[in-house]
Amino acid sequence: MGKISYMRLKGSQHLRQRLVLATLSSTPILIDDIRHEETWPGLRPHEVSLLRLIEKITDDCIVEINETGTKLKYKPGVIIGGKHLVHDCGFSRSIGYFLEPLLLLAIFGKKALSIRLAGITNDSNDPTVDTFKSTTLPLLKRFGVPSEGLFLNIESRGCPPLGGGEVVLGVPIVPNSLTAVTWIDEGMVKRIRGKTFSTRVHVECEKTMFYTARGIFNRLLPDVYIYSDHRTGPQAGKSPGYGISLVAETTSGCYISTDTAVSYARGEETDDYDDERKELTPPEEVGEQAASRLLGEIEEGGVVDSTHQGMLFLLCAFCPPDVSKVRVGKLSPYGIETLRHIRDFLGVKFIIKPDSATGTTLLTCVGSGLKNLSRKLS
Repeated sequence: MGKISYMRLKGSQHLRQRLVLATLSSTPILIDDIRHEETWPGLRPHEVSLLRLIEKITDDCIVEINETGTKLKYKPGVIIGGKHLVHDCGFSRSIGYFLEPLLLLAIFGKKALSIRLAGITNDSNDPTVDTFKSTTLPLLKRFGVPSEGLFLNIESRGCPPLGGGEVVLGVPIVPNSLTAVTWIDEGMVKRIRGKTFSTRVHVECEKTMFYTARGIFNRLLPDVYIYSDHRTGPQAGKSPGYGISLVAETTSGCYISTDTAVSYARGEETDDYDDERKELTPPEEVGEQAASRLLGEIEEGGVVDSTHQGMLFLLCAFCPPDVSKVRVGKLSPYGIETLRHIRDFLGVKFIIKPDSATGTTLLTCVGSGLKNLSRKLS
């Protein structure tokens, strides 16, 4: 065997994207200086957990971490997928942190994926499982991912700091490759849907969020419906919390979403052992903030909201060598970093053209021609 040639990278930023792109482009990577100057250097528990998750759905991948966790060697394997897998995501990041890389890898697997993920379902750091269900899964379908077998079931909810939530994710494989898209028409908002949730708190919290958010939207359009999901017993997880997820559907089939969740801080986020006595943000403020943020996302324009820009660009780059053209609002920092990683790993460059008439940005690229080679391996 010849010596492995590694792409050298530095720092802890955007580890998820680097692992996804390294795996799909079969590029071994070596990452140095991971938080080497911080009080607690090296990889965080959720990053190690993500590497273990990738090991579960792939075959023959090699992960080497040095003693301090400041250096990572990763040699990708073949994406297998599989049924009835189980993974504990821990408490340092929510399940949403793991879902995006999992979805992007699983569609190029040898077999369809079915996995049970345990941990935190709703927090304020990552997109919640409700947003993945209402917005991210339809985005995958737009690029030709089959509807059959694509699902996300929320078995129980879990909030920080102790979690206790569980979801079951199903991801079908792409038979050959994705489908290039021309997606520049945002359309007009025709309806707003949403879901409030609460765990181990009074159901009145949900009603307050519901009435506050709906009161803002009802001034703008009549078709507004917000569902309630009040959990008790084992389905409510181990910590109190509440929140709301909102999605605006447009006449051209775009889904613009926002979400928020309120709960007590994790241990590493506070030095106060009496943190459970701190006041949580009042439900009416939560409803108002979420509704205002959604209106802000709609005003920005584009076919996806700011949190989905990175995933949109990755899917465009994975398409066959055909032209994809998409419209987004103001480029987010995460979206910009995604474009840089796509260039470095796949050699795909986007033409970026601001549309001064609408204040949006048009991006055009020719896909890398990524095919599902795992499916053809015996």
